[in-house]
Amino acid sequence: MKLLEPTQIGEYRLKNHMVMAAMTRSRATEEGIIQDITVTYYAQRASAGLILSEATNISKDAIGSPFTPGLYSDRQVEAWKKVTQAVHEKGGVIFAQLWHTGRVGHSLDRSNKLPLAPSAVAIEGAQHFTSEGMKDYETPRAMNKEDIKQTILDYRQAAVHAMEAGFDGVELHSANGYLPQQFLSDSSNLRTDEYGGSIENRSRFILEVMHELTDAVGSEKVGIKISPLGTQNGIRVDDPVATYNYLISELNKMDLAFVEIARANPKSSLPSGYPRQDEIELFGKLSKNTVVANSGYDRESAEAELEKGTASLISFARLFLANPDLPQRFSQGAELNEPDRDTFYGGDEKGYTDYPFLKEGS
Repeated sequence: MKLLEPTQIGEYRLKNHMVMAAMTRSRATEEGIIQDITVTYYAQRASAGLILSEATNISKDAIGSPFTPGLYSDRQVEAWKKVTQAVHEKGGVIFAQLWHTGRVGHSLDRSNKLPLAPSAVAIEGAQHFTSEGMKDYETPRAMNKEDIKQTILDYRQAAVHAMEAGFDGVELHSANGYLPQQFLSDSSNLRTDEYGGSIENRSRFILEVMHELTDAVGSEKVGIKISPLGTQNGIRVDDPVATYNYLISELNKMDLAFVEIARANPKSSLPSGYPRQDEIELFGKLSKNTVVANSGYDRESAEAELEKGTASLISFARLFLANPDLPQRFSQGAELNEPDRDTFYGGDEKGYTDYPFLKEGS
């Protein structure tokens, strides 16, 4: 099957068309340092064609959730080196997903500092997981020009740190309602300067970050994740088709490693004005860069997506979480382990590194 055939992105030869999607697991220390158990976790899954690391904070200001890793201190970089070395020893390729949560955070886990966001608009009707349990979202502090400039530089420095840590490239997390998408969204960006208002202005932050990343490490080592019809964390775009058509057209001017497109949950209710169309069909065909299709795929639907020809790779989250040998299981049509939702975030090896592999000869 095409899913299991070797392929190429940039300079990297991949074992297959399968990508392990970025998944927050909240098993780092309070200082954002990954532990040895995380080395095991990624090494177990090195049979993926490409691994995208869990979302990794670019700075202290980027932190939204407790026990999530970073790429802004020397100790964090040294810890990640163990992961990249372990993955490479097994012939794997791994990119670091760069993360700034923006307003999706709480001051409890930010040294009592309010989260930063394009505008002082809180997420309503939801709560955030903190080190002291679930808490209502706070109204974030609107970023000034200096904050924006510094954050863009923080992304650049994190990319440099990622390469120092041995990663093969980086992916900008511009999906799921985090800071880059907050700039793009009409519901979270009320600015009247060059970063707000028109589609071009609301896209400016993402594009400036992408230019810094490509300049720092090379465009062929940079990817981006977008969720054009996603409404997570209070996101709403008045005209998502026009907005993402413009963004993708600008990304087409960069020779990127890939653009990962996350599909919205088909069971979710979309705001008025949102098209009821498949995002890979609607937006993937616009991309001149390699498309990675994300969210909700299984063995059969992934193969069918590749056969359509728009997406070149398929990323899997929970299937890789519970099945470290997922490519082998797909190859044999073997039964899959069921993910344990109770152990998704935080904890020890349970639900992390103890999922069984296929037995030899099975």
